[in-house]
Amino acid sequence: MEKRKNITVNKKAFHDYEIVEKHEAGIVLVGTEVKSLRQGKVSLKESYVEIRLQEAFLLNSNITQYSNASYNNHEPRRKRKLLLNKREIKKLERKVKIKGVSIIPLRMYFNKKGFVKVEIGIAKGKRLYEKRQVIKERDIKREMDRELKNYR
Repeated sequence: MEKRKNITVNKKAFHDYEIVEKHEAGIVLVGTEVKSLRQGKVSLKESYVEIRLQEAFLLNSNITQYSNASYNNHEPRRKRKLLLNKREIKKLERKVKIKGVSIIPLRMYFNKKGFVKVEIGIAKGKRLYEKRQVIKERDIKREMDRELKNYR
């Protein structure tokens, strides 16, 4: 497995959605955006991926403006193009046509070559009782681990 330096992880996505499938995509950025990413100033909380005219775009992601830039700084919430093959885009488009399925960014990271990559996931929304069940199972597992630790 290749070395990845996580920039940010969308924890809310793992709580609110059941991730069915994961894909890796490149992203088109300007220079000041990359510098902000190196500082870790990015948020994927409310972002999502939309497919328009056989192109995938990351919408609503917030990359904070670079503090040391001059007049040519970037727009923090602009739409950013994702780099995927046409075949991959068509596959994603077919999956999204199913009701209740969406494409969301899961994490953003630098790969070992230094390029920024976005891991996107095909996700189904969880209902409230499913979220409660996951929390309950996690608490039970934590209690069991505590008891086993005390037993040793």
